[in-house]
Amino acid sequence: MLVDDHALLRTGVANIINQEADLKVVAEAGNGLEALEVYDRVRPDVTLLDLRMPLMEGVEVVRRLRERDPRARVIILTTYDTDEEITRALRAGAKAYVLKDIAADELVTCIRDVLAGKTYLAPAAAAKLAEDVTRVQLTPRELASLRLMADGKSNKEIANELGISDRTVKTHLGHLFEKLGVTSRTEAVKVATRRGLVRLE
Repeated sequence: MLVDDHALLRTGVANIINQEADLKVVAEAGNGLEALEVYDRVRPDVTLLDLRMPLMEGVEVVRRLRERDPRARVIILTTYDTDEEITRALRAGAKAYVLKDIAADELVTCIRDVLAGKTYLAPAAAAKLAEDVTRVQLTPRELASLRLMADGKSNKEIANELGISDRTVKTHLGHLFEKLGVTSRTEAVKVATRRGLVRLE
């Protein structure tokens, strides 16, 4: 089953898969909710799933599919390769993580690997995870402060929003800068975005 909100992409991937004698696209869905309904009806052997979709994001879809069917095999096919996204998808139960610039023959290999019970990580995704072994551990408050800072909020606004004092915000940001190895707000946001800790819409 192919799940992506771009019909053109689904058509392209379907063409690649349907050329293989032993593989066939049996269903498609354009959003997360539809994916769950179609899955229940069709029970495909493998689901190729985008991460960012309307109505329900990919990681939540993976989680729910695995709840419905612990044997559900899901391949994430996406353009997003932050370590946060990769980790969340794999934790939710995805069996593979590949990027949309993957070569057609590699995609077919990935599908066959997952059908055979193996996991598959795109080299770029594997490199990101390896880089992430020294992962920054932020407290929930530090993360909340970071996200508000990324939204352009001042220390005073962050303090008001979190119901803490200005001094506590300064302490959180001090720890944050230290953990991220940065010296300014701009740098902090840049590093955090690269690591997938914040999303700039």
